[in-house]
Amino acid sequence: MASPFPGIDPFIESQGLWPDFHATFINYMRECLADLLPGDYDVRIDERVNFIQVEDDTIQRIRPDVSVAKVESGTSSATRFGGVATLLPVTLPETIEEEIRQAYIEIINRTDRKLVTILEVLSPSNKTQPGREVYQAKRGTIIQQPVHLVELDFLRAGQRHRFARAMPPGDYFAMVSRVEQRFDCDVYAWSIQQTLPSIPVPLAAPDPDITLELQSVYDVTFERGRYARSLRYDQPLVPAIDEGNQEWVNELVKSKTGGSR
Repeated sequence: MASPFPGIDPFIESQGLWPDFHATFINYMRECLADLLPGDYDVRIDERVNFIQVEDDTIQRIRPDVSVAKVESGTSSATRFGGVATLLPVTLPETIEEEIRQAYIEIINRTDRKLVTILEVLSPSNKTQPGREVYQAKRGTIIQQPVHLVELDFLRAGQRHRFARAMPPGDYFAMVSRVEQRFDCDVYAWSIQQTLPSIPVPLAAPDPDITLELQSVYDVTFERGRYARSLRYDQPLVPAIDEGNQEWVNELVKSKTGGSR
């Protein structure tokens, strides 16, 4: 079943289906690119692993079943048995690091095996701390190299990338950073009420760009992922949207699904 929305379905982000959607979209985008690329290019899915330190207030501490002794932090205690001092431990919380795996796409020139273009689909961890700081550092490293970077932001929540000037108005964005235009970036913006655009994907000079139809990839992803069977369109959107768009969402869902909100 197709989404009732003309473009991005915001309920995917709202209802916790993003990790599955991200993986599925990456897969179908790779297939689409493989059909578009000239014969001397390869397109591959790669993965990076980041370790993010979890804040103390989010750690679920696991305590032992039996506690022999409890000593307040900053104090010491010793008990003598036959002249031998037995020290009681001070219990301290562990430092927890969360493993975050993120898939992305690489376009490689088959002749010299050089990396030509990276395509990223942003995840919530890329747009909130502490993962945002890690991603921004990685992004900064990429744009210092002779590699094109294409970023797709299909998420309304989180912090947008900060450019030297304000981004154009929109709910969703595609950003194309070309080697020959460094350090400028082409930004494509569209609203929740619009279809996804077709964007250029730059290759190695002198090869021309290929055109990626994001809406086509999105439609295949949504239908093959069977998300319409899981989404609850009677639930509020998180994050919330402005009143005008909310009225539009209500009418669209009602007309397409026969339900009411």
